[in-house]
Amino acid sequence: MALFASCPRGLEKLLAEEISQQGGSELQLTDGGVHFTGNQEVMMRVNLHSRTASRLLQQLAQGSFQIERDIYTLAKSIDWPALFDISNTIKVKTDGHARLRSIDYVSLIVKDAICDRFRALNDERPSVDTRRPDIRIRVFLSGFDVQIYLDTSGEALFKRGWRDETGEAPLRENLAAGILLSAGYNGSQPLLDPMCGSGTFLVEAADIALNRAPGRLRNFAFEKLNTHNDLLWHSIRNDAELAVRPLEKLAIYGNDASLEMVEIARHNLTRCGLESLVSLSHGDATELQAPAASGLLVCNPPYGIRLDEQDSLAELYPRLATWLKRNFAGWTAHLMTADNRLPALMRLNAEARPLLYNGALECRVYAFPLVAGSNRKE
Repeated sequence: MALFASCPRGLEKLLAEEISQQGGSELQLTDGGVHFTGNQEVMMRVNLHSRTASRLLQQLAQGSFQIERDIYTLAKSIDWPALFDISNTIKVKTDGHARLRSIDYVSLIVKDAICDRFRALNDERPSVDTRRPDIRIRVFLSGFDVQIYLDTSGEALFKRGWRDETGEAPLRENLAAGILLSAGYNGSQPLLDPMCGSGTFLVEAADIALNRAPGRLRNFAFEKLNTHNDLLWHSIRNDAELAVRPLEKLAIYGNDASLEMVEIARHNLTRCGLESLVSLSHGDATELQAPAASGLLVCNPPYGIRLDEQDSLAELYPRLATWLKRNFAGWTAHLMTADNRLPALMRLNAEARPLLYNGALECRVYAFPLVAGSNRKE
């Protein structure tokens, strides 16, 4: 089957590596995702195991069009009753650019085509649910080309199934995992997030260290399809459970200046069975000492949009640099920010990684190798 896995822009190479590990072939990287081919087992494995994917879509049809009716005809040619039962609710979403009256109208005519195909079979049609549908259909337009996909994931894959409360602007789980993997984290190094917020980096790091499948706590849309092979799916999940490393204390440390955020992080760790494996503390980040002789420091420090926020951060960043220099020689700090002033204000030699996108926000991760006495810019 032809498949497309989407991801935060900037993580395409990492996603391609994950897909290859799960058996995907004929990979083609594009902005924001990877096209590939794979059978039903590969589709299941990528959904379960990918740490960086956002969604996994199965291509059902592609073609060209001149008028909206052509898109309706293409959508109606798909055997929808063979894919899912009429009892499932549906939602159609269209993206892209084309000279049509509206994108929403395309979603409407594809929905009509699906319903008409069901009506032709037994004079009934599936219901629409725009909030929590059982089956999601995605339509992509580019000029006069159209592609129709079935979303095999359901809820976005960064929704791991453990989060039920967050702090302000939580980092998406797949982006956090991508930053950790880009930093070279493999579970063997000590890791510290001094501004951990709700604990996203901590949970993702622990899952990597324990070799736990990120999708183990959730369900997927493909489980509702008529073609679903439950025996195969049970075998894949069982293999994932057997691959988990023994639970033991991890060299993963989190801290936050907000006691409320520390308690939220503790709650999230508890939901994941990690409360006794990850160390949490409350206090000013710049008062922390390195918990080991070497390791990785990863965090998403505050960055401001308003002028008053930028002024306060212009004072914070040099303080962070002084703290890192004094306490973390032998470590590498990976700081994600949308504030391109950060390296200059910190006056430390930085290795800039490729652009990442936190939603629509353009960010970079700056890596600061911390060597005692030799890393300060003059």
